[in-house]
Amino acid sequence: MLVGQHVLFQQGYRVGHPYYIYLPFTPYSPHHHFLHIYNPPGVFYITQTRSMAEHGGATTTQRILGWFPERVQLHIAMLALQFGYAGFHVISRAALNMGISKIVFPVYRNILAFILLLPFAYFLEKKERPPINLNFLVQFFFLAVVGITANQGFYLLGLDNTSPTFASAIQNSVPAITFLMAAILRIEKVRLDRKDGLAKLSGTIFCIAGASVITLYKGPTIYSPSPSLNQVREMSPLLQSLGDANGKSWTLGCLYLIGHCLSWSGWLVLQAPVLKKYPARLSFTSYQLIFGIMQFIVLAVFMERDINAWLIHTGSELFSVFYAGVVASGIAFAVQIWCIQKGGPVFVALYQPVQTLVVALMASVALGEEFYLGGIIGAVLIITGLYLVLWGKNEEGKFMIQSPTDNSVARTSSHARSSIVQPLLSQSNENV
Repeated sequence: MLVGQHVLFQQGYRVGHPYYIYLPFTPYSPHHHFLHIYNPPGVFYITQTRSMAEHGGATTTQRILGWFPERVQLHIAMLALQFGYAGFHVISRAALNMGISKIVFPVYRNILAFILLLPFAYFLEKKERPPINLNFLVQFFFLAVVGITANQGFYLLGLDNTSPTFASAIQNSVPAITFLMAAILRIEKVRLDRKDGLAKLSGTIFCIAGASVITLYKGPTIYSPSPSLNQVREMSPLLQSLGDANGKSWTLGCLYLIGHCLSWSGWLVLQAPVLKKYPARLSFTSYQLIFGIMQFIVLAVFMERDINAWLIHTGSELFSVFYAGVVASGIAFAVQIWCIQKGGPVFVALYQPVQTLVVALMASVALGEEFYLGGIIGAVLIITGLYLVLWGKNEEGKFMIQSPTDNSVARTSSHARSSIVQPLLSQSNENV
């Protein structure tokens, strides 16, 4: 835009007042500029531009972000998010093999996450937070049972008996299981006369088949680390503690991981109607964290009576708890919210298999994890099913926008696009 150029300006501004619009740095503009605008709305006349230096100077963050389009920033954030979650799988396995309790670990993790989330929930949602009542508390309690206690408990039990790679691989079935649960509860409508309905149904079948293969068929070893990598691992006691679950029940571990995915999917489905009445998502999550901590403490009374289990003995244990609570539950949560707001829930879900690939590389190169034929076949089936479900959801969204009878649905869909908690539930049903 140049001085003297007429530009259409949006409605909603007071006439007769000057406005400045920030323009980011581009190759065609040697400085960050503010446009001096007078007499909006309608077509306005640019009378003056002011550089950022004249306005007070651009921050370093603004200069850096000015070089990258928002889409590039989004892809970088999603890759960083997958690396963060991949690290969580490996570090959680390290914590378990170092002897940290499966009850104590989630308690400390959720306490750190709650401390990190509480200030944002309190200050950012003052106006939109409904008053709390007994009905909400009961619903938060049962959602915590499913989404925190059962979800995290089954995950740790499954991870302890399998490996980080296959724990990550089987999580790719969550969107398909969520769709299946929503269809059974009639929250999601399945249109088998359309390609989107057939794609979602086929994807669900693929995911179920993949999870079954991983659980029932381990198969021969198709990849083992080279001798040089084994020598590196033997030099580090920490690396020796990681990798495959030798001497443990692979089938039982896979069943635990399926329970983890069922809990996760059930949490996504069951919280949808609660969020309609209680839209303050940060506060909603904070209440569940409180109840989840209380539930794990009650379990500890019966299952973890050794007082020494609550002590952090080494720096490695402290780091694993800090990473799980701050990075995986705090920072990653904030990054995921931003990514869903900017790119939509389907875009975010498309990156899930990248996490599995990163975990596999980390575990095989650094930790010496072996890969088995059954796990590879199952992972391929699950990831294929994931993309079929997501493609079906994308096609369903296009159909709703194009259909003249679903204009109200399209508005609902665009409003729900930024939801972090129900990314794969149908947005075409007003009862959700």
